[in-house]
Amino acid sequence: MTTALTHLALHVRDLEACVAFYESFAGMRIVHDRMAKGKRIVWLAEEGREKEFIVVVIPGGPGREQSMDDFSHLGFALESRAAVDEIAARARKQGNLVWEPVEEPYPVGYYCGIHDPDGNFVEFSYGQPLGPGADERS
Repeated sequence: MTTALTHLALHVRDLEACVAFYESFAGMRIVHDRMAKGKRIVWLAEEGREKEFIVVVIPGGPGREQSMDDFSHLGFALESRAAVDEIAARARKQGNLVWEPVEEPYPVGYYCGIHDPDGNFVEFSYGQPLGPGADERS
């Protein structure tokens, strides 16, 4: 049996704020926007990956109060350490930086963490064996 992870669905408190967050911080864009049972449902994807992986954002969630020792997160790879630092600086200024940039041994790499408007932790990394900036050791 062959499987492929195609999407992640998040039930969120504030749909508009979450869509704006993932557009601004993760460079995602709306690829599908529909009404179902009186609620707006939005599909977001990275440019060129619309048929590979999407994040579905659905309104009406309770929000998330994630504790600092809960490392559940969405992970986005960036093209450089400088890009990680830029995301961290933006998040610090907006008050949603959770993990300052840090270098961890391979395969973790250089990363920072921020929280989205719903309270989910989101990691931005460079040098992991996945995505842009993948380490040559992979």
